[in-house]
Amino acid sequence: MELTITGANAMTSPHLHVWDWRVSLYLFLGGLSAGLAIMTSILHVRKGGKLAEGDRAAITAPIYVPVILTIGMLFIFMDLERKLNVFWFYLTVQPLSPMSWGSWGLLVFYPVSILFALATLPAPNRRYLLIPALIRWSEKLQRFKLQLAALNFGMGIFIGVYTGVLLSSFVARPLWNSAILPVLFLTSAMSAGAAFMIMIAQQKKAKLFFTKVDIWLVLAEMVMLPLFFYGQYTSSGAHRESIMPFFTFNHDYFWYGIGMLLLLIVLPIALVMKYLEVHEDHGEELTPVALMKMNVSALMVLAGGLIIRLSFVYAGQLSHLS
Repeated sequence: MELTITGANAMTSPHLHVWDWRVSLYLFLGGLSAGLAIMTSILHVRKGGKLAEGDRAAITAPIYVPVILTIGMLFIFMDLERKLNVFWFYLTVQPLSPMSWGSWGLLVFYPVSILFALATLPAPNRRYLLIPALIRWSEKLQRFKLQLAALNFGMGIFIGVYTGVLLSSFVARPLWNSAILPVLFLTSAMSAGAAFMIMIAQQKKAKLFFTKVDIWLVLAEMVMLPLFFYGQYTSSGAHRESIMPFFTFNHDYFWYGIGMLLLLIVLPIALVMKYLEVHEDHGEELTPVALMKMNVSALMVLAGGLIIRLSFVYAGQLSHLS
């Protein structure tokens, strides 16, 4: 029996979206954990670790990495129709499968991030581990903090790129099938990680440092997005058609146009706010107003990263080769 559906669009045929908001949140939280892993490694290595001295983020940021990743994995687990099939991923290795690489990469990322969190835990805080074996591990791992920071940094890059490779490997979805997408997702993940670090850091030196880092990362995002759309527009007809939802404000693609409009508003405003924050003449301690501005701009960056994932996941499933 053959079934033909006419008038298919995002509003009238939602069942065409095999991947929904749960996959979008998984990609966002996975990217956030990867970006935060990169930033927390930089925090502990920068100036021989002096940037991390006395800041609570030096302790909490490494702990947030596996926690955020676990929440993201929970969303992708919710999306699975047959939950027990997740174990089949780890019974084989497929070198040409991005999903296989990602599954095994996540399996490695977990222990690396946890070991790094243990290594960065200061001696006075080790008593909160409660388990004697973990306390001993934390003491031993502190000697290898720099090596674990490098490994944590590398795994963060891998997971950040993987979130984009997972989509770009789908040749039948022209919107996703772009070499720029993994780089865009990595940059967005690092920007989100820097924004999260700004929010949880306490000291002025750490907040201003990651604000400067985030300025360059947001600027890179704002360059990559037009390049991505330009590459799609100058490619095949299917690729050109795939970006139309972002520039069409009719009832079929209204939310995609709104998503693009929000990105055009949120990212530039966040960039300008961060630029002003860096050049403002702060005292020894940041004022409540300055802290509020930093947190607001950081939240805008996080919102931009979430919008990118949601809009790309949904719009990509509207695109097709024919």
